Amino acid sequence: MKKISKFTVDYLGYVVKGSPKFYGWVAFLSMFILVWVYGNYMQLTEGMIITGLTDQVSWGIYLANFVFLVGVAAGAVTVVFPAYVYKHKAMHEVTVLGEMLAIAAVVMCLLFVIMHMGRPDRLWHILPVIGIFNWPHAILTWDVLVLNGYLVLNLIGGFYYLYKKYCHEELNKKFYLPVIYIAIVWALSIHTVTAFLLNTMPARPMWHTGMMPIRFITTAFAAGPSLIIIVFLIVRNNTRMMIKDEAINLLSQIVVWCLGIALFLTLSEVVTELYHPTEHSMGLQYLMFGYHGLNNLVPWFWGSLVAMVSGFILLLIPSIRKNYKLLPWICAMIFLGIWVEKGMGLLIPGSIPTPIGEITQYSPTFLEIANSLGNWAIGFLVLTILLKGAIGILLGDISYAKTEGGK
Repeated sequence: MKKISKFTVDYLGYVVKGSPKFYGWVAFLSMFILVWVYGNYMQLTEGMIITGLTDQVSWGIYLANFVFLVGVAAGAVTVVFPAYVYKHKAMHEVTVLGEMLAIAAVVMCLLFVIMHMGRPDRLWHILPVIGIFNWPHAILTWDVLVLNGYLVLNLIGGFYYLYKKYCHEELNKKFYLPVIYIAIVWALSIHTVTAFLLNTMPARPMWHTGMMPIRFITTAFAAGPSLIIIVFLIVRNNTRMMIKDEAINLLSQIVVWCLGIALFLTLSEVVTELYHPTEHSMGLQYLMFGYHGLNNLVPWFWGSLVAMVSGFILLLIPSIRKNYKLLPWICAMIFLGIWVEKGMGLLIPGSIPTPIGEITQYSPTFLEIANSLGNWAIGFLVLTILLKGAIGILLGDISYAKTEGGK
């Protein structure tokens, strides 16, 4: 118990110390969090009327971010899987950083779900025993289980590894490796179950397709590694942590091939729906071309498509893919393109038109956007804290042997 207490104190003590650049980054995130506090106060006191959601379009930017971030969390497995299944040495050295990103992404997922509820004080209704946890019949309860389970697995796996490094002790592989292998399989489940939340709704024909889970997985394995590459390059350029080129090169290859599959599946969906269009094709037609002058989402769709196709073509070229000055910008373009595709290009047009044919356009309000940015800021703050402490332990700056209690 003494070592665990010392680990916690040393970890937090190391995290709060940093350079002016670190404090500037924290201050930048804090500005968004302050606006987030105001936005949440307004939503709790005034209700969901402060959002752009309506009876016709009841799933907006909050759940769009949730769906996207589930994929980012699942994408962390692209670091863990090569490290432990294929024994990739360069990836094994930074596996714990991928687990930290998964934790931060799931935290953001939960924040967006709570915000979408409107009345988070009623969350207890879905809890087992004290509420009505309608499992296994409700897909939503499966999502609750897999998301929270994935969070717990990454917390256990990530911090157990860091604690053992801190204490200079060997890992108990009989305990640790099963946690890792379960987490690898679990990563696939979180985005699959999230896809089932959408494609099990026959009243929403744009979502009602068996292709949805595999589309979710492929975009997850493009968006997640894209963010990881950006994070790894930032860490490599601003700390003493040396992340090898081999790890970044493998991740960039995963991005390009998974993105290629995702684009192929999108094209297949377009051909299927529009070659012989029916009334079920109206959602996709509205998204791509507009409907009777209503075209709020059209620029988002084409902008997203251009970003993803351009990123895919650029990463196909080895000299560009291995240019570490251009690579983060290409990954950022892909990351944003998939973010738009998941939200403006999938979740929102699935509700337009409604099952009875109504066309109601949706645009998020300022407070909705502010709350969403605040959630992202909280997530990046959590990620910063997790990564900073993890890097300190990996570099040996945080060590039980260096403290008074370890002498």
